[in-house]
Amino acid sequence: MSGPDTPTRAEICAVACAEAWRGDGEILASPIGLIPTVGARLARATFAPQLMLTDGEAALGVGTWALGDPPGATEGWLPFRQIFELVWSGHRHVMMGPSQIDRYGNVNISAVGDFHRPKVALLGVRGAPGNTVSHPCSYWVPRHSRRVFVDRVDLVCGVGYDRAAAAGPQVTRHHQLRRVVSNLGVFDFPGPEHRMRLVSVHPGVSVEQVREATGFELRVDADVPTTRLPTPQELRLIRTVIDPHDQRYAEVPR
Repeated sequence: MSGPDTPTRAEICAVACAEAWRGDGEILASPIGLIPTVGARLARATFAPQLMLTDGEAALGVGTWALGDPPGATEGWLPFRQIFELVWSGHRHVMMGPSQIDRYGNVNISAVGDFHRPKVALLGVRGAPGNTVSHPCSYWVPRHSRRVFVDRVDLVCGVGYDRAAAAGPQVTRHHQLRRVVSNLGVFDFPGPEHRMRLVSVHPGVSVEQVREATGFELRVDADVPTTRLPTPQELRLIRTVIDPHDQRYAEVPR
């Protein structure tokens, strides 16, 4: 059954993204994308009040504000040079959007195909290497498919667990891939092998659907739960405070 109080897939994804920042304390949350931004603001408004959030430029915002609007007030100034201090000290948790990701969390955001003659040129490596070796990282994939969840990424931009281990302690000491959220489910990298595991499937999605849409063998436990639903308070915040204009459906349609 569906109705005005029934959470949509986009809202379930936003709550799953919010959960990535649970327990982080006073660090800078850097969400990239609409659903991650809804998630980060939701986390700060509910169970993670110590999170720091920017206006997308250089001001630290106070309270909870809507997508597309400036914060009602600011509590600090965060110029570009200070971002690096937060990055290098591990006091940041970014949620990025990979173009490709493999079973160990290696991520490509630069080019699809041969690097010297790519089929598609993307963003470039940008800050992905430094992010992944300096502080916690999570990932958001709005369209889960074998084109994104690949056996081997064409170019390593964000460092996965296998390459971090091969690089040694200087890389592994701060390397932490917290969570992957897609429009089908939630994933992590537990245990000594750090191979991607299916943590939960969203309501209406089967484990077999996730397997079919993934280009490598996932770790799947005997019992895979359903991703938790938003609480009434979380739904109210998403719909009336954080995203009153329904921008979240641009990434995950109704």
